[in-house]
Amino acid sequence: MFNRIMKRGGRKVPKSDNNEPGIFSSAYRSTVGGPVVSSSNVIVNHASRSAGGGGPQLQAPLGSAPAIAGAVPPQIENLPLFRDVPVPERQSLFLRKLQICSMVFDFSDTLKFAREKETKRQTLLELVDFVQSGSGRLSEPVQEELIRVIGINIFRCLPPASHENTGSENADPEEEEPYLDPAWPHLQIVYELLLRYIVSSDTDTKIAKRYVDHSFVLRLLELFDSEDPREREYLKTILHRIYGKFMVHRPFIRKAINNIFYRFIFETERHSGIGELLEILGSIINGFALPMKEEHKLFLVRALIPLHKPKGVAAYHQQLSYCITQFVEKDYKLADTVIRGLLKYWPVTNCQKEVLFLGELEEVLEATQPAEFQRCMVQLFKQIARCLNSSHFQVNRLFPPLVNMFCHSLVVGTSSYAGIAASLDAARGTSKPSPADSPSQAHVLPLYRLSDAQMLQEDELSLYESLISEPSSILGKA
Repeated sequence: MFNRIMKRGGRKVPKSDNNEPGIFSSAYRSTVGGPVVSSSNVIVNHASRSAGGGGPQLQAPLGSAPAIAGAVPPQIENLPLFRDVPVPERQSLFLRKLQICSMVFDFSDTLKFAREKETKRQTLLELVDFVQSGSGRLSEPVQEELIRVIGINIFRCLPPASHENTGSENADPEEEEPYLDPAWPHLQIVYELLLRYIVSSDTDTKIAKRYVDHSFVLRLLELFDSEDPREREYLKTILHRIYGKFMVHRPFIRKAINNIFYRFIFETERHSGIGELLEILGSIINGFALPMKEEHKLFLVRALIPLHKPKGVAAYHQQLSYCITQFVEKDYKLADTVIRGLLKYWPVTNCQKEVLFLGELEEVLEATQPAEFQRCMVQLFKQIARCLNSSHFQVNRLFPPLVNMFCHSLVVGTSSYAGIAASLDAARGTSKPSPADSPSQAHVLPLYRLSDAQMLQEDELSLYESLISEPSSILGKA
């Protein structure tokens, strides 16, 4: 038995194992003067910050892999300006300039390859001017190479998020310093080139959609997780333009954004670009045709309303509130669904979040019809009564304006009296005293009396007076 074990331990490694290229051995060869490692051998990826699943500066969406500057300065050809060559030769010159822009540099060291970086920057500016001037419609091969070079520059592995570096999962995203990409001076020009290509009147969507395809759009969406706010702003503008120009991509873009929201709500609760995506959706929702499709209503219920759940909702609440209000203004019948959704995710212990909810509720109620309001009225007033008893001064002070609005525009009939009665009963039944500087029940009752007396008829005024003094008895009679 011992001899058999010794024979197995001395067995030679199969030839197939020796012939397989190893990642570590290839990487080692490249550091000692060997050739630059291609994207097929090394893939650098981060679990939560990957953009398109590829490595940084090592993967191109179309065509061959990009050229990466190593230890030796790259040889860059000196090319003439577009105005110095005849018109028929400009397409060929455009392709040659794109080859210069496909060179990827490391911008963490500003002094390394400074001359080559400046040459590339000037070349990118020339390409932007050429596309923006409308000097001529780009041929299909030129458009294909243009999108390929843009992808080489912008599709990269994003650096780890700040909370992943520090390990502080509970840090407030608003308090974190934004990450500024050192390569932004070049990335900005690349994004500008893509934007000018998209909005150009010379760009034929029938040809462009072959290269600005679903894969390209999906990788753009993944870049929204960049911590650099300047990059997210450009991405927002470009994606909005793509949505407006490429009608064939619209359902795919909505579905892809939907999936990002799902992952954010139910898995990570970490994403840098939720606010920018909601800004795009605000414009999209504003253009929805009536009657609204069932797909859009499901998006409201399954994605937008649950976005109130994450702890970091304050970072994007303004954009979210706008989208929600747009839905209600488009279709007033959705008001009941929205209000019940807000009540479902109403914060219990987070007073700052509760203040945001009260502000959004006020905007929704301004677009709510009385019939829709009466469906959720009792639950709503019970929640408002809890806010009246809150120990947080901002929550207390937001309550009187809401009551005033209810009485002016939404108190209609005895069913509304029942809602107010439920609210007052809940407020009176509390054992917790109100803060000295917050509106108590004594302040709220005259507010009901004054505002509603202006709109009620004389024969209804006595009923309202009884409601103020004895809400439970009036509710029982109703």
